[in-house]
Amino acid sequence: MASPWSTAGHLLELIRTGQATTRIELQRMTGLSRSTVGHRLDQLFAAGWLREVPGVQSTGGRPSAQLEFDTRHAVVLAADLDTTFARVAVLDLAGGLLAEHAEHLRIDEGPDRVLDRLGTWFAKLLGEAGIAPATVCGVGLSLPGPVVWPSGRVVRPPIMPGWDGCPVPELMGRALHTHAGMDAAVPVLVDNDANLMGLGEQRDSFADCSSFILMKVSTGIGAGVVIDGKVFRGIDGGAGDIGHVRLHDRPDARCMCGSYGCLAAVASGRALAGQLAALGVPAGSAADVRAHLDADNPDAVRLAREAGQRCGEVLATVVSLLNPGVLMIAGDLAETHFVTGVRELLYQRALPRATRNLQIVTARLGEHAALAGATAMVVEHLYAPDQADARLAVASPAP
Repeated sequence: MASPWSTAGHLLELIRTGQATTRIELQRMTGLSRSTVGHRLDQLFAAGWLREVPGVQSTGGRPSAQLEFDTRHAVVLAADLDTTFARVAVLDLAGGLLAEHAEHLRIDEGPDRVLDRLGTWFAKLLGEAGIAPATVCGVGLSLPGPVVWPSGRVVRPPIMPGWDGCPVPELMGRALHTHAGMDAAVPVLVDNDANLMGLGEQRDSFADCSSFILMKVSTGIGAGVVIDGKVFRGIDGGAGDIGHVRLHDRPDARCMCGSYGCLAAVASGRALAGQLAALGVPAGSAADVRAHLDADNPDAVRLAREAGQRCGEVLATVVSLLNPGVLMIAGDLAETHFVTGVRELLYQRALPRATRNLQIVTARLGEHAALAGATAMVVEHLYAPDQADARLAVASPAP
């Protein structure tokens, strides 16, 4: 019977995830012969995906050479788009930042204009860093709306006018071909921002947590859910869209989605900005709300705490359903009185059994969380066993 770890892609998975670091360990774990393991590794070395480094001296014998995934053999382009701001970067395959650019960019300018602008920024970054476009293995995009994965199409986004049904990967590939001279068929993977922030934060600080939730509260409200190390997206990218859970007592609050009573219509940064403006406090965005909170404006503090309590009501159900080990608060309202409100209502409404092992924390990676998640998404997709084997076959077709 063939080993379930019989291909070069499977051996790469064992090495990349640290399950095996020597040829002997690969033989032991896979049951493959020494010559077969050697042949598979030759494929990976020829592709430039592996490197050998000196091993640790063992008692009474020669040190075994250590096998490592070479995270410098290619780069990833990543972009994090918010409603009025975008951040792009070039990163190595371990998520190391090689070049970065951030600038105001309105998502409501539409996909053609926005993605073309990203193409010019990526081209400039590659040129300034002296990185050849041919070394880009893939592109990861974070968008503030629902995304069907892996097609990359945006579906009825409340705060992204003009993006519904847009073929984002194709447009991004075309922009990179035009401005950076890249192959228009370079893999472009797209996901929701909360999903990618959750993936990036989980991989960075809570890799052992099997049930992880990140809630982003900025212009809108969304959640990224990582279960057993994988982003849970639902059947068409709608998982985690908690901003549109209906509140029973706010039928008057009109949401950007067109419905009434949504959590986002009451407790998002956009909603708080409107509530502050109604009180005569100048605020037009979630960033303005954060500025007032940083200045200890009493109205902003009160409203943020109340918004946290409303989110805590919804999160009590989420926590009871998923029993997470970590609930992370991210976005413009993290590190504010909003978190206090979340804690108050969550612990009050959820059963002690659901919260006794729960950590409620705030974001660790800050403005780079989605970039880290986008990079992890690209790397884990392109170097997964099946994808790796398909790429190796194209690079070195059988005679």
